[in-house]
Amino acid sequence: MPKNSISVTDAIKTRRSIRAFLDKPVEKSLMEEVLQQAARAPSGGNLQPWKVYAISGEVRDQLVNTVSEKQATNPLGDGSEYNIYPPDLNDPYRSRRRDVGNQLYQLIGIPREDKAAKFAQLAKNFQFFGAPVGLIFTFDKHMGLGQHVDLGLYMQNVLLLCKEKGLDTCAQEAWAVWHQTIRDVVGIPQNELVFCGVAVGYADPGEKINELVSERASLEEFAQLKGFD
Repeated sequence: MPKNSISVTDAIKTRRSIRAFLDKPVEKSLMEEVLQQAARAPSGGNLQPWKVYAISGEVRDQLVNTVSEKQATNPLGDGSEYNIYPPDLNDPYRSRRRDVGNQLYQLIGIPREDKAAKFAQLAKNFQFFGAPVGLIFTFDKHMGLGQHVDLGLYMQNVLLLCKEKGLDTCAQEAWAVWHQTIRDVVGIPQNELVFCGVAVGYADPGEKINELVSERASLEEFAQLKGFD
């Protein structure tokens, strides 16, 4: 194991969604290493359907600034190309989504009724929470449900490899609502579905919001082990 690296178990345990980053650049070579190593993710038929656009510097800033300008007159964005959540989301999933939102706003002192403050916090998604690198994940629109899973497997590899190498991340499906703007700025073809963004950088340890650790269901709630002695 390379010096200073951590185990897969530790990477899984310590990875969390970071929503405030330091103004510290990420080296291109480090980002290339993560994205290349992550490609060992499994995929059905070895299709490897994932595509990723890593943006930093002027390109990242152009996207952030363009979205900021558009939000003034179009706060809902371009509209996502897929349902980020099912329109009829039921429990326990609806409660989990509500609870983690309440935990986040309570942690940073935003009252439940303060919609303006909540919207301002939500808008920070479209600044990559101050992270110096943004990743945009896409796949060909021709792909099916199985390839959606393949993309998720690749993304998880990226998140865990970032953690191993001292980087922090936040997966952001929120970026899906600006799919056409992303295409225009980043240069993504129309045949690719813009699925998700990920902020990458170094967590700001002084920011309260980074203390949030979302809850996880117990094993008994989602797994059945049968036929074991």
